[in-house]
Amino acid sequence: MKKTVLSARNLCKSFAHNGGQLHILTQVNLDLYEGDFTVIMGQSGSGKSTLLYSLSGMDRATSGEVIYNDEDVVKMNEKKLATIRHEDFGFIFQQMYLVSNLTLFENVAVPGYLNKEKTSKQVDEKASGLLDKVGLTKVKTHLPKQVSGGEQQRCAIARAVINEPKLLFADEPTGALNRKNTKEVLDLLTNLNENGQSILMVTHDMKAALRANRVIYLEDGNIVGE
Repeated sequence: MKKTVLSARNLCKSFAHNGGQLHILTQVNLDLYEGDFTVIMGQSGSGKSTLLYSLSGMDRATSGEVIYNDEDVVKMNEKKLATIRHEDFGFIFQQMYLVSNLTLFENVAVPGYLNKEKTSKQVDEKASGLLDKVGLTKVKTHLPKQVSGGEQQRCAIARAVINEPKLLFADEPTGALNRKNTKEVLDLLTNLNENGQSILMVTHDMKAALRANRVIYLEDGNIVGE
């Protein structure tokens, strides 16, 4: 039986809109399991990204629970949330958000330096190994603007896993990439999953979804199938 990494119970998210409430997520119930590559699919506006952000603590749900390590993410204070997002969760976005004046190596290593459990030498070795794994060793001293979009996203993936997250959240990670770079990024994510990394990815791309072992369909803020 698979171990549950994170669970959502009766999760709702709404925003004030024109004097009323705009409901984005409605009573979502979901369990994410260790070692799974789970994809959330749905049309634009279905609530996919909102669900990912609510599950990860990047955004706070209006009501309901998100249980991680027997604690409710929805009720955590900001300090606790920041710690979990840094130490236990990894994030990849459509926009890479690399620091423009840092080299690729430095972009990957910086989150590791903030991890008090590892020495700078250990972080440097880990960062070098990850950059080699994603095929960026030859350009690791380059700035983000000096490499392609695909290379930037591969760097972002390496950065996301430098602290060995329990769960990797990916929001449309191939949305801004061409076909070749999309395949390279998906190959990397697949390889990470085959080596035990739990992944939750939002995508509208069916080819990307085929890499997952579980696909969840969202419509108007509700899970309608998988």
